[in-house]
Formats: sequence, C-alpha cells, structure tokens
Amino acid sequence: MKKALIICAAGMSSSLMAKKVTEFFASKNVPIELDAVSATEGSNKIKNSDFSLFLISPQTMMMFDKLKAFGDEVGKPVVSIPFQAYIPIQSGIEQLAKLVEDNIN
Repeated sequence: MKKALIICAAGMSSSLMAKKVTEFFASKNVPIELDAVSATEGSNKIKNSDFSLFLISPQTMMMFDKLKAFGDEVGKPVVSIPFQAYIPIQSGIEQLAKLVEDNIN
C-alpha cells in the first residue's frame, strides 16, 4: 500500500480531502491511502515518515519551497495541489486522485 500525505494549514480541510480520495481509490481497487497533517508537522513528516508523496495544500503554498527542499533532501516528491483539485466534490476528488497517481513512487 502506497501512502501520500497532504500538508495543510490546520489539517482540517485536508483531512476531509484525504478521506474522500482514499475512499475513491478503494472504490477503484487502487492501493493508495492519503492522510493529512498541519503545516507545523510537515517538515518532520517529510524527513521521518514512510509516505511516498507529499502534497501541499493551496492555503500552505507560502511554505512550498521550504517543504520541497526537505523532500529533495530525502528523495521524496513534494507537489502542490491546484485549487480545482482541492474541492470535496467529485471533480475535485478525481483531480486530486490523478495528481497523486501521476506523482507517487
């Protein structure tokens, strides 16, 4: 099972998106799970976790360069989530799922 982590300002909206996309993957028998944490935990998770991909929420973009540098140090991808892929409706869920599938190792 591959795992991706959404890094968000407070972790609230990202938790909902993580749950919805994980459910979407499960319905398609795709072995990928998403989880979410707040930005304050982000750099530590990138350095010290078993996630294969890190996704930066739109509201946390000001931290993208710093978090991307941590990802580069440990050889893990860090990508930004576009606004249209961060809406908890079917089209947003599908776009976020595609972003994950296109970038996960």
